[in-house]
Amino acid sequence: MEYNFLELKNGIRIVHKPIKNEVAHCGFIIKTGSRDENIDQNGITHFIEHAIFKGTKKRKTHHILNRIDNVGGEINAFTTKEKTSVYASFTKEYFERALELLTDILFNSTYPENELRKEKDVIIDEINSYLDSPYEQIYDDFEDLIFKGHPLGMNILGTVDSVKRINRKKILSFIKENYQTNQIVFSVVGDISLKKIEKLCKKYLNEIPEKVNTKKRLPFNNYEPIQKEIEKEVYQTHTILGNLAYGTYHKNKTGFILLNNILGGPAMNSRLNMGIREKHGLTYNIESSYTVFSDIGLFYIYLGTDQKHIEKSIKLVHRELKILRDKKMSSSQLQKAKQQIIGQITLSEENNCNVMLGMGKSILLYNKVDSLEEAFNKIKMIKPEELQDIANEIFDTKQLSSLTFKPAD
Repeated sequence: MEYNFLELKNGIRIVHKPIKNEVAHCGFIIKTGSRDENIDQNGITHFIEHAIFKGTKKRKTHHILNRIDNVGGEINAFTTKEKTSVYASFTKEYFERALELLTDILFNSTYPENELRKEKDVIIDEINSYLDSPYEQIYDDFEDLIFKGHPLGMNILGTVDSVKRINRKKILSFIKENYQTNQIVFSVVGDISLKKIEKLCKKYLNEIPEKVNTKKRLPFNNYEPIQKEIEKEVYQTHTILGNLAYGTYHKNKTGFILLNNILGGPAMNSRLNMGIREKHGLTYNIESSYTVFSDIGLFYIYLGTDQKHIEKSIKLVHRELKILRDKKMSSSQLQKAKQQIIGQITLSEENNCNVMLGMGKSILLYNKVDSLEEAFNKIKMIKPEELQDIANEIFDTKQLSSLTFKPAD
């Protein structure tokens, strides 16, 4: 598959994947997330993601929202712990409209105080809605438990108190310190010529002043396993087990992505789903996840069940982990697992918006985009011994932490 790359004089990088489709997608992916905040700033990256829609030097909120909606397109944004993404989907003839609007809200937002006051209430409602959902809250609380005192442990949304403290001056100061042109990628997937993309990107982006990132992220290196139970007003018991895992550039990352998929990935035939839900009927929802940060990763297993079943459920989880530690997978088992994840990746390519966001992320992290063939070759090269070694490192019982929400007596 052909990918086109450009770099502007200010350091903003552009990546383009041509496809034959009436619908196109484009967006800015920025290497700034909640990890780049200090405690006093907690939630400001997510707040900025909301606030850029509240007015620019030439547009009010309704002008921003109508600009793409009026032609049937969509505009959106999201924040993670290491990135901010602002993007749009539209029919291909409106590419210039989308690029101009995204550039305007990202680089020319005015952050009017009256709009910021209203948006604080919206975000506080968002925080409270998460607190009402133990399934969602336990993930955030587990990360806080693991990364206690480190920016990776802070909630992306912030807290009610930290959001209330955000103001225009703090926003402008944070942007000046953290949004650098050499850490911004503009990504495009669509039936748009490279000549047109280059012309319009130079028209709208070339005059943005160059700003080079010199800030270093604080590493995390003081993990200690911890077990914690909290009584809550819940009907079910919710539990997460987990451990630190590999960062973006670690040689074992691809192997662990495969191993996690085998253990508790999205497929119904994952080992956790088959061994605990299907065989024993102990839980409706059980899954494992692997979150990859630039320098470290986090692995966790979530399950929700009745309090009377929790002990047996956790015992069965440990049995599945022990099998992966003690028993090397057969060649046929491994081949099926590889076929499955390759199929999942292929299906995900159907979502061109996600492809666009993934390309931008890849350029930020590696300054290149692997073809599907290159990605599949990495998977195909994984050996059973590698997976067993990874299992013995990450699934080490002595290194697992746990957090449980259990019904109050």
